Amino acid sequence: MLLTIDVGNSHTVLGLFDGEEIVEHWRISTDSRRTADELAVLLQGLMGMHPLLGVELGDGIEGIAICSTVPAVLHELREVTRRYYGDVPAVLVEPGVKTGVPVLTDNPKEVGADRIINAVAAVELYGGPAIVVDLGTATTFDAVSARGEYTGGVIAPGIEISVEALGVKGAQLRKIELARPRSVIGKNTVEAMQSGIVYGFAGQIDGVVERMKKELAADPDEVTVIATGGLAPMVLGESSVIDEHEPWLTLIGLRLVYERNIARM
Repeated sequence: MLLTIDVGNSHTVLGLFDGEEIVEHWRISTDSRRTADELAVLLQGLMGMHPLLGVELGDGIEGIAICSTVPAVLHELREVTRRYYGDVPAVLVEPGVKTGVPVLTDNPKEVGADRIINAVAAVELYGGPAIVVDLGTATTFDAVSARGEYTGGVIAPGIEISVEALGVKGAQLRKIELARPRSVIGKNTVEAMQSGIVYGFAGQIDGVVERMKKELAADPDEVTVIATGGLAPMVLGESSVIDEHEPWLTLIGLRLVYERNIARM
């Protein structure tokens, strides 16, 4: 079994692969204050419930692949792999790790590891040119050329950030449930805010992607648009440009990077 861990700013997603098939997944909050020992206990609690794994920490785990946008958590996970999975091959995505995707930006080290991993999976699953729309803490748009190169992207505030900002800055507004309203024209404040979030972000995605397509390919219709991230289901039915929805895109990319690097270890 391969354990994949994608650490985002708000949530951490874990996936368990049996070959190329993801057989289990978990989502937990990201907390940079957790120590390596706390993370090890958390992992044991989650994986101890799976019938294909043993009751002891590490039983059945043959490899680990990790990417993180939070340096403090990456540091602790590195310690977890050393102390609790010392005999298990581990790949932590950082500069020097082979991904197979050239990064054609001004400073490749500035690009988040998860965005490169998403590009790896997009090229493998759909080929290029492609655009990955990842709806998480931020909404990111990442461009992959026809040759499988990461050429750059767009970063915008995410859905949850926008909801929180409305609740903080709006004197008569409050935090709301992220749900699709009955209609575009809201009949109350909550529905009006929900409409602004759902249809506003769908419109943002459509507008940004259409502009990116024109820069990415001579024929925009050749570009495959893939949506991923925990909040992608919010806009799937309203965006007109999304071709594919792959909720485990980052985990699949981690599996591919692990396979490309394990032979070198």
